[in-house]
Amino acid sequence: MIHNTLLLLMACFIMFSCKTNKENLNTKKDEVEAVVIANDSLEYEIIIIDQGFSVYLNSIAKPKWYYSEAYYRTKNILYVTEWNIRARQPGRYNANLYEQPINYDQQINYGLEVNYKLFNYFKFVEYKYKVRFF
Repeated sequence: MIHNTLLLLMACFIMFSCKTNKENLNTKKDEVEAVVIANDSLEYEIIIIDQGFSVYLNSIAKPKWYYSEAYYRTKNILYVTEWNIRARQPGRYNANLYEQPINYDQQINYGLEVNYKLFNYFKFVEYKYKVRFF
């Protein structure tokens, strides 16, 4: 009798533990971590709230030093131009994806960090939403 009671208590504990872990996993899965792209000296900031971007940036994206800042800058000019074309044509392109134009001034040196993250956001959009910019 004591053996059955102990076994039943252990089974309840295991079921409770599994349920708690499953709930914690679901909560973490549904959380969206914002990625801030900022250059404090320029008072410039982009906040990306797109589920999976921080994971993409930390696991799939090439390291920051893989390309030069000039490379990121050149690519960002092309990506921003195409993005803005799409953002201004909500009837033709997905308005939920291209919600607003990006103000990227080619004359401003945003720095490596901003250019790297912005470039990888465009790569993330291609990866996640299966769109091609070029």
